[in-house]
Amino acid sequence: MFMKGKKGVILGVANNKSIAYGIAKACAAQGAEIAFTYLNDSLKKRVEPIAAEFGSSDKVYACDVSNPAEIVALRESLEKDMGQIDFIVHSIAFAPKSGLSGRFYDISKEAFDIAMDVSVYSLIEVTRELKPLLSNNSSILTLTYYGGAKYIPNYNLMGVAKAALEMTTKYMAEDLGKDGIRVNAISAGPIKTLAAAGIGEFRFMLKWNEAHAPMKKNVTIDEVGNSGMYLLSDLSSAVTGEIHYVDGGFNIMGMPAVSFDEDGKQTIAWDGNK
Repeated sequence: MFMKGKKGVILGVANNKSIAYGIAKACAAQGAEIAFTYLNDSLKKRVEPIAAEFGSSDKVYACDVSNPAEIVALRESLEKDMGQIDFIVHSIAFAPKSGLSGRFYDISKEAFDIAMDVSVYSLIEVTRELKPLLSNNSSILTLTYYGGAKYIPNYNLMGVAKAALEMTTKYMAEDLGKDGIRVNAISAGPIKTLAAAGIGEFRFMLKWNEAHAPMKKNVTIDEVGNSGMYLLSDLSSAVTGEIHYVDGGFNIMGMPAVSFDEDGKQTIAWDGNK
């Protein structure tokens, strides 16, 4: 098993439909021991059954990344219960609803600051606090989306946050490489998750991705989870600073996919009106 003997923590599992759950499932199947965090008591009720599923009922910790004291407490708990760890999964992002709709230039400074703090700076802060626990051959993984590289309707402020997260991944990869720590990000295609529920016209995004991705399908949390396991395991021991796309190839497309009718006339494969 590729992750036998590996120990790590996953921050941000919301339920069994989240990408972080897919990563936990793949890592556990390969022998990893996993700790989980939750944001508040409401989410704790969702995370505890997931932890139990993977034999980690005694490794569930509170961690609101906007509260530095809880990150310190997480480090203390992990050190006590697990000692050294080999991986961190950062599956945390948030932007106020006002930042996900309307005119982009109308976004408030307050919304901007919240999105950057929770979605980007938290990766830096968590890494800095947990670094003393990381082994000399460890891996950090965060989650991004194509809206951080190109304009995506209704993604607005979160797109800017993901762009910052992707560059943070690269700068941290260079900074921590000398310590034997790899830092990568997965850019998954659209998936029906709790986080996606806040994005307007999300069903349209799913249909558009399916129609125009080279593989003509949307990805699953299991597919993303397997890629996450690869980046957290020794299989990717020479990979760092990468934005790894798991989107059926959608990111390579420079224009919508086309098809041809029986007269040879070229049309858009799907225009959203069917």
